[in-house]
Amino acid sequence: MKLTRTPFDGLVILEPKVLTDHRGHFFESFNKRTYNELGLSVDLVQENQSHSVKNVIRGLHFQKEPHAQTKVVRVLKGRILDVVVDLRRSQPTFKTYFSVELSEENKKCLFVPKGFAHGFSVLSDEADVQYCCDEFYYPDCEAGILYNDPTLSIDWRIAKTDAIISAKDLALPDLKLNAYTF
Repeated sequence: MKLTRTPFDGLVILEPKVLTDHRGHFFESFNKRTYNELGLSVDLVQENQSHSVKNVIRGLHFQKEPHAQTKVVRVLKGRILDVVVDLRRSQPTFKTYFSVELSEENKKCLFVPKGFAHGFSVLSDEADVQYCCDEFYYPDCEAGILYNDPTLSIDWRIAKTDAIISAKDLALPDLKLNAYTF
């Protein structure tokens, strides 16, 4: 597995070794031993999957302490722009974002450590996204940031008039009003 570091401490892109032949392909999407060898110590306890249509924006979500989550995000079908916002006050990347395209073709995964808000936009006709977490979901710890926060100016690569966003996500506070940090 190839690991590519980002400018954000602990946030890495993973690319599996893909074995291809006349039948199709095979790869390990997760191997605890390989992750440990790469310096990524994580105990995954919950796996989630979403299906979305083109122009959907989900996020930006996170769980507060004591149930903050590390996530490993990948795309099973389609193509997304995966976006994270660093909420770790101690980091030089605090209150900035990082984005990467994940797809069924490139098979990249994004390893997102605790302390980040996470979301994505669907760039293909539909997308199935899988993410594994090292902490269970607790509704009382659920939090988020408004997807179009003006201080972040995230380019979701979707026209504003075409964006499909849930009422719950539209009600999230912007970064200035969301006082929670890690």
